[in-house]
Amino acid sequence: MSSTSPSPTRVFITGASGCIGHYILELLMQEDRYEIFLLLRHPDKMRLPVQGHPRIHILNGGLADIDQYASILSTIDIAILTAAVWGGESDYVHRTNVEDNLRLMALLDPDRCNQVIYFSTASILNQNGLPLPEARDLGTDYIRSKYECHHRLPELAIYNKITTVFPTLVFGGDKDKPYSFLSAGLKDVSRWIGLARFFRADAGFHFAHAQDIATVIKFLIEHPSETGYREYVLGNPPLSANQLVEQTCDYFGQRIWFRIPLSFWLADVLIQVFRVQMAPWDYFCLHYRHFVYQGAVNPATFGMEPYCATVEDLLRVHGITGGTLR
Repeated sequence: MSSTSPSPTRVFITGASGCIGHYILELLMQEDRYEIFLLLRHPDKMRLPVQGHPRIHILNGGLADIDQYASILSTIDIAILTAAVWGGESDYVHRTNVEDNLRLMALLDPDRCNQVIYFSTASILNQNGLPLPEARDLGTDYIRSKYECHHRLPELAIYNKITTVFPTLVFGGDKDKPYSFLSAGLKDVSRWIGLARFFRADAGFHFAHAQDIATVIKFLIEHPSETGYREYVLGNPPLSANQLVEQTCDYFGQRIWFRIPLSFWLADVLIQVFRVQMAPWDYFCLHYRHFVYQGAVNPATFGMEPYCATVEDLLRVHGITGGTLR
């Protein structure tokens, strides 16, 4: 008796040439059951061996060109949407991050597609995981566009198949993957920690390494929702600014002799005195300070080992050597 192999799961990915996209693609490439379609404006930016790969199809173009791939989208089982633009003309940012992403999701077949994983940003949420009005009213073009797209998701026929993820501060990158904006600046940590250790600040945040984000995304792919639309903030447990400095000092063997509290009223005065140009969103963030979220998830949440769970891990995986600074 002959047997037939099951049809491969067809996965459509945007933003694969970015930091997070590289990590997600690398994990999926390890599974023979996935047939992968990459929408790429610049295929030459891919650092993984995708050219000529038997299970990977490169679709040339950006989100603005999505209509020409409507026939392919109607056959997709899983869509992973990481692509976004961070700056440029306001109309371009809005069109790409809102209209083009919504159009892509509208072209998916709700009866065929099992899941859409849409990447937003934790910046549009308050500490209870609800939409933050200031993100809509004061945010940059990028943040406002992410807020609006999230607000309009219920308009879509495929809404109940969507999983929205909200990354916090993202690190990642290596010789085979592009570095995130934050990771690119880690090389300067030894320059500022010697001074930062003498100050105390009231602020909090989460961070996540792109490898851990990819691990969670793969888990979500393999465990689709049984109850409809769902959301997850992606990040390690919250970290205070003071803990960041303390743990970084421990890594470098630096002692903290004393700490001076940083007063935010003083920051306001200095901004006025030196006429520092701050956008409304920057000023809001300065006073909001605690970008922490209830129920943030990481690999440990789902019983898996995190790749980068601590500040020490973060510095180590980026090749920053510990020990005493000179």
